[in-house]
Amino acid sequence: MIHDLVSGLGPWSWWILGLALLAAELAAPGVFLIWIGVAAIVVGALSLALWETGFWSWQIQLLLFALLSIGFALAGRRFYAGRGQASDEPLLNRRGESLVGRTATLREPITEGRGRIHLDDTWWSVMGPDLPAGTRVKVVAASGRDLTVETA
Repeated sequence: MIHDLVSGLGPWSWWILGLALLAAELAAPGVFLIWIGVAAIVVGALSLALWETGFWSWQIQLLLFALLSIGFALAGRRFYAGRGQASDEPLLNRRGESLVGRTATLREPITEGRGRIHLDDTWWSVMGPDLPAGTRVKVVAASGRDLTVETA
């Protein structure tokens, strides 16, 4: 059935597929289907010119579509990821790293290398040398939710 539909529509089947993928990108944006849709439209444009030639079989079309989809997706990823604009708040979503250099008082002693501090509105697990509660410590590194401290 699909073969009959594609044969009946000819090169326009690629255009319909491409436009359907672009419409799907509008419905569920993620900047991924756009590249596959563009690949389908390019294959459709080539199909308009090469449909009657002997070598333009469905296997060649499908292979070209797959290669163009991968190529356009990789190029689009590089284009959007390579913007590398410097941020005025580079630690905005890296809260632990933004605490490096701050000092706090140990609320729970560091025993066996683990303790806790209260900094701003959050309790943080800390790692460092064994120290009693009430000691002033300085955050020297962050790894996920764990902070590494030393005496201030």
